[in-house]
Amino acid sequence: MSADTSRQAAWELVCEWTESDSLRRHMLAVEAAMRAYAPRFDGDPELWGLTGLLHDLDYERHPDLADAQAGHPRTAMRELELRGYPAQLVRAVGSHADHMEIARQTPMEHALYAVDELSGFVLAVAYVRPEGLSGMSARSVRKKMKQPSFAAAVGRDELLHGAAQLGVEFDAHVDNVIAALQPHAAVLLPA
Repeated sequence: MSADTSRQAAWELVCEWTESDSLRRHMLAVEAAMRAYAPRFDGDPELWGLTGLLHDLDYERHPDLADAQAGHPRTAMRELELRGYPAQLVRAVGSHADHMEIARQTPMEHALYAVDELSGFVLAVAYVRPEGLSGMSARSVRKKMKQPSFAAAVGRDELLHGAAQLGVEFDAHVDNVIAALQPHAAVLLPA
C-alpha cells in the first residue's frame, strides 16, 4: 500500500495540524507561489505546490526554533518522511529555515525560501489596501518595505536575499508572487 501524498491528503494534514486560519492562508499563498514558479524552473508544479503547502505544517504546534528535537520544522520533516512524502520535499521544508543550516541547493529550495516571507508580506500589504491584491505592483510592496513598523517581523534583507538566491530581479519576483496570489484572493484575504 502506497502513502497518500495527494494534494487533498496534504490539505487534510494541514487542517489537522493547523487551527489558525491566518497560518492556513499563509501556507495556501506559499503553495500558489510555488506552483507558479515551478514551470519557470522546469519543476513539477504538484511537488512544488505540496512543498509550499506543507512547509509550515508544524509551526503552530512546535514554534520553538531552538528545540533541536521537536522544534519547527524538525517535527514536520519527521512527520512528512513517515507519511512517505518525497525526500526532496522534506529537505526543502528543512532548508527554508535558516536556523536549520541546510544549504539550499535546488531551484525548488531557493523558490520556497524566496516566496515564503514575501507571500506573507504581500498579503499584509493587500490587507491594508482597499483594492486588496487587485492592481498591486512591486512599487506598492517596496513602499511598505520602507516602513520599519509595517509587518515588522518580516526581515527586509531576507526578502531581497531570497530573490537574489533564486536569480530573479526583486521587482520581477514581487510581481510574480502577486500574480500567483491574485487568482486566490477570495481565499487568501478574509472578508
